[in-house]
Amino acid sequence: MAPQKRRTAFPKVLIERDTDSEQSSSDDEEEEDPPSEEENVEKTEDFNDSKKKGKSPITISLKKVCKVCKRTGHEAGFKGATYIDCPMKPCFLCKMPGHTTMTCPHRVATEHGVIPAPHINTQNPVEFIFERQLRPRITSIKPAYVIPDQVNCAVIRYHSRRVTCLEFHPTNNHILLSGDKKGQLGVWDFAKVHEKTVYGNIHSCILNNMRFSPANDGTIYGASSDGTISCTDLETGISSSLMNLNPNGWQGPGSWRMLYGMDINSEKGVVLVADNFGFLYLVDSRSNSQTGKAIMIHKKGSKVVGLHCNPLRPDLLLSCGNDHFARLWDMRRLEAGSALASLKHRRVVNSAYFSPFSGTKILTTSQDNRLRIWDSIFRDLDSPSREIVHSHDFNRHLTPFRAEWDPKDPSESLAVIGRYISENYNGTALHPIDFIDINSGQLVAEVVDPNITTISPVNKLHPRDDVLATGSSRSLFIWRPKKLDVAERLDTRKIIVVGGDKKKRGKRSDDESDDDRFNFKGKNVKVKNSGKQRTHGKAKR
Repeated sequence: MAPQKRRTAFPKVLIERDTDSEQSSSDDEEEEDPPSEEENVEKTEDFNDSKKKGKSPITISLKKVCKVCKRTGHEAGFKGATYIDCPMKPCFLCKMPGHTTMTCPHRVATEHGVIPAPHINTQNPVEFIFERQLRPRITSIKPAYVIPDQVNCAVIRYHSRRVTCLEFHPTNNHILLSGDKKGQLGVWDFAKVHEKTVYGNIHSCILNNMRFSPANDGTIYGASSDGTISCTDLETGISSSLMNLNPNGWQGPGSWRMLYGMDINSEKGVVLVADNFGFLYLVDSRSNSQTGKAIMIHKKGSKVVGLHCNPLRPDLLLSCGNDHFARLWDMRRLEAGSALASLKHRRVVNSAYFSPFSGTKILTTSQDNRLRIWDSIFRDLDSPSREIVHSHDFNRHLTPFRAEWDPKDPSESLAVIGRYISENYNGTALHPIDFIDINSGQLVAEVVDPNITTISPVNKLHPRDDVLATGSSRSLFIWRPKKLDVAERLDTRKIIVVGGDKKKRGKRSDDESDDDRFNFKGKNVKVKNSGKQRTHGKAKR
């Protein structure tokens, strides 16, 4: 029997191109003769044969597809450090039409359109009392800002998943606590660098918030997406659960409760937590048990992502959530619908904080790329005193950006927040950390390090030292001001690497993909100054 030959007939391949952009580069190229009738007949027969054999033609499209609007003919999104706008959408930064992101006036100057804070003499008796009793605590002379602009030490791949929250120890200046997406709690002594501990058996899901116990600085409370409040001893790592909203385990997404916002009222001795259904819970820190019933403080079914008690008047509570509102409450008559004020935003509110010294200002971060400031809680709160356009709108797989006050600034004018849109530093796309004067909207400084190419959404300023802690992907960084002494400049930074995976990952998870690109090789980046302070750290090891 004669051997049979394998059929070599393949499906027909059709290639689509953009007619405008994919034209021939040679204008002198001769035009091909049109195919004859015999050739057309042969091509038709071949196409029909492929159809009979069940092989439909394969179409390969080389057309440009926009990642934003999904239409063909143009491209949009990040290309290296440059953002290309979609012509069908408004500016990515300020959300307004008429210009591109690269030429947006708010990108050129953050103070564009911001009205500086005036000094108002008012006849309001409440404000008069505030001026007499509280204002003397705030210095009338604005001190010079001290910016931590150089990475002093770091732990690379410290956590197994992305960092979600940071907290400094209330008495030990060198202890930094960090939580991650997996629910782990990290304790790091950044003065000794190598002394670090990770407790992995406290929570089974995202650790969203942490607060130290006012009565014991060795105890920390944690709120997690597994629906539990933990009380952990930092020396032993032993943890106890104060409250569990999911005692029966997973019963479906409609009933699973997750805890997000958290704070502690030291006067009343209660731990306040809020869940993803709009409810607030009070837990007595002395008896470690829930007190009273859950109170709905935001729209039913919306996450309450932030809680903050006023530093001078703990009875005043500030909350924010996914219902586009930040609300002010009096804890002495806390019940549903009894908010003192509702601060309306256009999109989700990531955070809301009272000012650290007087407690009269409010700073919020919203997903519409706006920082909003209310200069006084005694005035009309229907509209903010100022809005500052800043890039912190993100898609997924990132911890939400939160602008936080500098707890050491007596003028209550400096805030720190990470930036989403990258900047081009000699061909390298870096995401700066911004220090903003919230009174004028001016960018005081943007700090970058050429080795940190990941986004830094979690930033915490030290309450006593000139130190900035940053959580970028799974890594932790400590920033300090640049030393001016030549002898001290020679001191090298301490960077340690944890969890170096030798095995190749077949598929990287969403929140682990960035930190593996961290560059450990030292290189210097020259940065051009343009009126505002732009600082960068030198990479030494």
